[in-house]
Amino acid sequence: MQGKRIILTGAGGGIGSQLAGMLAREGAALCLTDINAQALQQCRESIANDSVHTITADLYNPAERQRIVDETLEHLGGIDILINAAGINPFGVYAEQDAALIQRTIEINTISPMLLVRAVLPTLLAQNSGQIVNIGSTFGSIGFAWFSAYSASKFAMRGFSQALRRELADTGIDVQYIAPRAVKTAINSQAVYDMAAAVKMNMDEPEEVARMIISKIRKRQKESYLGFPESLFVRINAVFPGLVDRAVRSQNRVAHQHAKKSG
Repeated sequence: MQGKRIILTGAGGGIGSQLAGMLAREGAALCLTDINAQALQQCRESIANDSVHTITADLYNPAERQRIVDETLEHLGGIDILINAAGINPFGVYAEQDAALIQRTIEINTISPMLLVRAVLPTLLAQNSGQIVNIGSTFGSIGFAWFSAYSASKFAMRGFSQALRRELADTGIDVQYIAPRAVKTAINSQAVYDMAAAVKMNMDEPEEVARMIISKIRKRQKESYLGFPESLFVRINAVFPGLVDRAVRSQNRVAHQHAKKSG
């Protein structure tokens, strides 16, 4: 990562802040962005590196997306990698979820990163090089009950990443989709942690996930699923979804009790 000029969204979050610290220690020049100004400032203060620029921004705002690109070019002198790590993860009974929250989930997790990619692409195409890294989830390959909006948003990002990768196949730009399993971050409510404990869901520490993400970025691996056996379940679900339906039915009934409480 030495000398790489990187835009990282969601830098104030659990995975994002860990990525920022690790990338900075490896000598990357960073433009860090997050909608949460306080979390972003804390992330910036934790990095002993002058090659860091921060922008508090709402990625759904067209002017602020363009500002991210413009300020990155101004302060870093170019763009080599875009890492889309911002996101939210609502948990609950879909029929009872707030309509505005469902819409906001798609805006933040899907539309905003797609449009930020669109804003960055002219620069990458002009130099005919670069990496677009979309952080997804195993929930983007296996639809999880009580995470309907979140799963839908990540399924969309997986499809977008695949389609854009094929569209850019004759260029020097790589498009990567990296999907962790559940991660222990503030994106999860207490109801999620209670549910995870009840159904014995595997959850990884953000530091370990960030380390794996950077490894995949280095390898330019097109599509990566982090964590076993979840990575195996992704493949099973793709071929035999009915088998997975039956396998998770009892687990979903347990999770339902916690999903109802989250509302």
